[in-house]
Amino acid sequence: MRNINADLRVIRTKESIRHALVELINEKGFKALTVKDITTKANINRGTFYAHYQDKFDLMTKCEEEIMLDMSRLTKQNYPTVIAALETDSETLTPFSFTVSIFEYLNLNSGFMKAVLGPKGDLTFQTRWKEFMWETLYGNNPNAFMKEENLLVPGQYLAAYMGTAIIGVIQQWLESGTKESPLEMARILTTITVNGPYFAAGLKK
Repeated sequence: MRNINADLRVIRTKESIRHALVELINEKGFKALTVKDITTKANINRGTFYAHYQDKFDLMTKCEEEIMLDMSRLTKQNYPTVIAALETDSETLTPFSFTVSIFEYLNLNSGFMKAVLGPKGDLTFQTRWKEFMWETLYGNNPNAFMKEENLLVPGQYLAAYMGTAIIGVIQQWLESGTKESPLEMARILTTITVNGPYFAAGLKK
């Protein structure tokens, strides 16, 4: 019981620190905030903070790594479904279950994602996320959706285009207050990604 209570205290402490981080990013920006700001906002002492994180950069890195680890798990779980959907020739494209699950996850973590992807957040996260998407979609691993030998254009340009586009759609959704449901956002992103922007704009049948 003592270990369970200790674990729960650690979980609650980390949640308080993370919530404080999000609020402070929105208030003053990640660059300007300090560890003292975080401990004051989270109502903890500095020793408690340093028991879990080296500094604010370590805190941000660990939060971001948790996000990408979770998304990597979602990718692996949904890999067979995505491949099967890509191999069908249905004229009416239904949203990939993978894309729906991603937006559901982003919706649950919308506060952090909006803060870190916003203008006051961690600008390096976008670069790291693009690198993560490159590995997921095209990288040299057994779970990659696309094989480099099958690409019709250089992989780095395709990855840059799709990575920037996907992050842009997610940022717009978060900034708009996540008004659309994860299912609707999955349909929107799938339509643009699979059929192309000219099709989505009604310029190509």
